[in-house]
Amino acid sequence: MDKEKLWTKDFFIVSGINFFVTLIFYLLMVTISTYAVEKFDASTSQAGLVTGIFVIGALVGRLFSGRMIDQFGRKKLLFIGLVLFTASTCLYFGANNLWLLLVNRLVHGIALGMASTATGTIVAQIIPSSRRGEGIGYYGLSAILATAIGPFFGMYLREHTSYEVIFWFCLVLGVFSLITAFFLKVRANVTSVSNTSIHKGFHFSSFIEINALPISVVTFFVGLAYSGVLSFMSFYAEEIDLMDAASFFFVVYAAAVLISRPFAGRLFDIKGANFVIYPVLIIFAVGMLLLSQVQNGWTLLLAGAIIGFGYGNFTSSAQAVAIKLTPPDRLGLATSTFFILVDMAFGIGPYLLGLFVPYTGFSGLYLFLVGVIILAIILYYFLHGKKERQTITYKMTS
Repeated sequence: MDKEKLWTKDFFIVSGINFFVTLIFYLLMVTISTYAVEKFDASTSQAGLVTGIFVIGALVGRLFSGRMIDQFGRKKLLFIGLVLFTASTCLYFGANNLWLLLVNRLVHGIALGMASTATGTIVAQIIPSSRRGEGIGYYGLSAILATAIGPFFGMYLREHTSYEVIFWFCLVLGVFSLITAFFLKVRANVTSVSNTSIHKGFHFSSFIEINALPISVVTFFVGLAYSGVLSFMSFYAEEIDLMDAASFFFVVYAAAVLISRPFAGRLFDIKGANFVIYPVLIIFAVGMLLLSQVQNGWTLLLAGAIIGFGYGNFTSSAQAVAIKLTPPDRLGLATSTFFILVDMAFGIGPYLLGLFVPYTGFSGLYLFLVGVIILAIILYYFLHGKKERQTITYKMTS
């Protein structure tokens, strides 16, 4: 029997929009902290806050987007998010003190939360249910490419141009994303009677999809560990004098994900979540351990590849779990719930971990994060892994 079609025009468009907004996010993620230090003489912790408050804003945007998206439409929310995203990118040029920068980062994050929740929900609607793990995996590659190209361009532009050029570059990409959205076709929302009644009042279930919460909690701890890599790689590379190698760290990371993601997606669909998630979390822990002990450029790049195989494949698998467990009429809430916990990790992580750096150093911080990943493995077993195993065993014996 022929497979249901995955590679459609709308799939390419929504993946492209996700790529550009995510690229801007990661490009600024690795440069804005040093900008705050150099421009406004911010401390390490304050620089971490400038990085993290963007993600706090994205959390706020997702929190309300999950409730609004099934009421007002996915495409409308996408346009609102992209307009606000582009406008707030312009405001970096006028942020002439640390507080204005923080406010603009917050607004920029809210816009990202709205736009990315819309794209995540749209793609969940587009992907055939029989190819969900594979489709989410391929869609996730747009973000993975952005995690490589964004930091690479960010670190390169930081070394060879000015921060003003960085902001102009981000603005052009934002405008292009907005223009691209006009060519996207989205079906009308599917809304059940129960879902409509939920939107009439303020309930916990109006903002959070309960079925997606357990895997999202696990993702929070895994994301907390990765936020330490993302936020402090520039500082760590300067400390160990490996800036040239560090500029390729995220490129190697993305290459590892590009190689492994298609296989991981298919294994997820065929063998189930546990078959993928346990190994990739262990691999992530090994990569973080190696990162804490880096002595030369090759070791740093090897750590990037291992982390790519680990963290890069965990996120798509975890998102597929969240969607798989959720009724079709609540996919918007499931998507927002998942990324709310991701945003919490990326928002709290840089500030919280920045407080530890003066006492542990960056090497000690990464060693500590190995323990955080191990905690995530334990949580996964109790929150989802045990249930997943029991389900598979039942199917085999039925």
